[in-house]
Parts: sequence; C-alpha cells; structure tokens
Amino acid sequence: MRIGVEEEFHVLEVESGLLVPRADAILRRLPRRTFTTELHQCTVETNSAVHASLHDLYADLTRLRRQLDAAASSQGLAVIAAGAAPLAPAAAAHTTADARYHHMAEEYRKVADEQLICGAQVHVDVPDRDTAVRVMCEVSPWLPVLLAVSASSPVWQGADTGYASWRSMVWQRWPTAGPAGCFSSAAEYDAAVDDFIRAGVISDAGMIYYDVRPSAHLRTLELRICDACPRAETVVLIAGLFRALVTDARERLRRRGPGCEGRHEWLRGAAWRAARSGLEGTLVDPESHREAPARQVLRKLLVRLRPALEAHGDWQTVRALTEEVLADGSAARRIRRTAQEEDLLGCVDMLIAETRGERGHRRSAPLGRGLTPAVAVRGPHSSAGSGAPEVIGP
Repeated sequence: MRIGVEEEFHVLEVESGLLVPRADAILRRLPRRTFTTELHQCTVETNSAVHASLHDLYADLTRLRRQLDAAASSQGLAVIAAGAAPLAPAAAAHTTADARYHHMAEEYRKVADEQLICGAQVHVDVPDRDTAVRVMCEVSPWLPVLLAVSASSPVWQGADTGYASWRSMVWQRWPTAGPAGCFSSAAEYDAAVDDFIRAGVISDAGMIYYDVRPSAHLRTLELRICDACPRAETVVLIAGLFRALVTDARERLRRRGPGCEGRHEWLRGAAWRAARSGLEGTLVDPESHREAPARQVLRKLLVRLRPALEAHGDWQTVRALTEEVLADGSAARRIRRTAQEEDLLGCVDMLIAETRGERGHRRSAPLGRGLTPAVAVRGPHSSAGSGAPEVIGP
C-alpha cells in the first residue's frame, strides 16, 4: 500500500510577507509534471512520487521543498506551507489562466475569490473503487483528529480568528466540502457525483471536495481534510496515520462485511470542533461521541492503529512523530506564540523557516538559503517500483 502526497504552498514577497500572484514566475523554473498551478496565482502545488516507506516519502517531500524554495528565492520570493498565510490581502487573488479556473471564479464568485488557502492531500493505494468507497465510510469518524494534527491557520488577513484551522472554515463554503457520507458501492458514489453535475452544482468530478474521496484518476483513496503543514514531518505523520487507517478499515470490513456501523450526522460537528481547538483543546471522541482532550483522542487512535502501523513497519516512526507533535503543539499554537512574542511578520519568518526544514527564524537572516533534510535523500523514486515513476496529480 504505497502513499503519495500533494502539498500546496503560498507564494510570498520576502520583504513584506504578503501574498503575491507570482506562481508562474516560479513554475517557469521547475518541471511542470511535479510542480503545478492552482486556482490562484499566489499558490503552487507539488506532487510527490509514490512510496512504500515513510522515510522515502519524507526524503521526497524535503527534496521538492528545496527545489521550490530555490526557484522562489531566485525571484525574491518565498513559499510557506500553512493553511492560511498570516498576511493575505484579498487583492492577492488572481485567477490562473485556465478555462476551468475561470469558470470556477465566475460561477462561485467570492467563495473562489477568497480561496487563499492551502491544504495537504494524501493518497493511499486501494485495490479498486468499491474498496475505496467502503473504506471512505469506515475511516471518516477519525479524520477530524488528522485535521487537528495539521491545524496551521489561526490567522486570516492579519487577525486571529479564534480557530486553529480557519482554512477548514473557508473550505466548508464549497457546495461539496465536508464529510463524505456512506455509499455501498462505487456505482452508488458515481451516481451521486453525476447528480451534482446534472444539477449544475459542480462542473466535473474533480470538484467533489469531501474530506476523503476516491481519486478521480488514480486507484487511491485521497485524504483532503488537512491544512498544509509547515513541517514536512507533520505531513509524514499524517500520511502514516492515514495509511494505517485505510489498512485497519480494510481488515475490519473483511471481518464484518460491507455496511456502515453507525450514523455520521455528528461528523460535521466533530470537524468543526477540531478546526476550533486543534491539538490544544478538546475533540469529539469518535467512539463515545463525547468531548475529550485532543491528546487523549490522538493517543487512542495510535493504540487502535498499532497493528496496522506495525504491518507497514511504521510504528516506531509514527509513535516518535506523535510524541514530537504533542510536545511542540500544533503549528497554530506556534504561530500564535510567535505573534504574541514578536508580530505577524515574525510568524511569516517562522513559517518560511519551518517550510525549509529549519526550526529557528531570524528576520535579519538571509532568506534565500536552502534546507538540509534531517534524513539522507536517497532519490525521489527509490520505493516507487521499476519503470517510469507514478506521480500524484491534481
């Protein structure tokens, strides 16, 4: 069960820390199969290769971040991986020159205009679309926990929102965003997607923005609930947990047979709770449906997934990364602490540094230097199998 990741990055002017519509200037210096555009010109996306090990995934993600950082620095720009940029004026929205994006901007107006947010998506191999749809239902109750781990967008257009993930609140305005619900088969899921298209709510299957969905073009299940994460280690943690969730779900379905075990009306509220609190408050326990400390719920998930994590050789890595994120707190907490001790420009510097793989930040430091990953890079496709590498795409 291999994994791949798509990461979205904000494009900033280094001196001011403001979002700028300069994605094309960066992408001209990068291979377009791996680095792509998004709805707005203040965002770029990277697409990893597929990997069997978390180590190789981490090496790939840090390599792509170095390449992106170098291309941005050459233009006097920087990139940050966060759900929202601390200094993001609405005027930064410039639609990318693409017919699909222009249709979205015209049809959805302010919802599209304010899409100044970035996420991280994780793909996990599944044998077929029927399995993907059934697993989608099984894993959904635990996805708000992954949102809490990723939370990195407490500040929106210069003001603290009171939320750990304001990005998820902005994202919820799209007509298909949120919990996926349960479908008995891929045919039933595809029929629901077709209904949205025939009703004129969306224009294509790519606009299904559920928290988790079967990929429209790959044999994978795609996690979509998470904020972009400043630290690549957090992305790897989420990828490891999601792969284990999929593995655990497939085993439970094998023993129990297809069919939903419970009602999911509470999931939207659970996602709201995770967006509000992050790791520093409470979450809705997926088993009891009661409020519980986020740390307790995350550790419960870790225990639940230990057999699946051990099956992939991920237990030691995921356990260590979990303890690290619990010790350091969410990115939202680090952003707020920096805002209190310094200012929002200090938050921008911190996010630039963490995106590069550095833990400290200084405004007087040269912002164009590259990062050295914490593990040796053994090549972008060392676990992707023979032949041409597969790349996770939009």
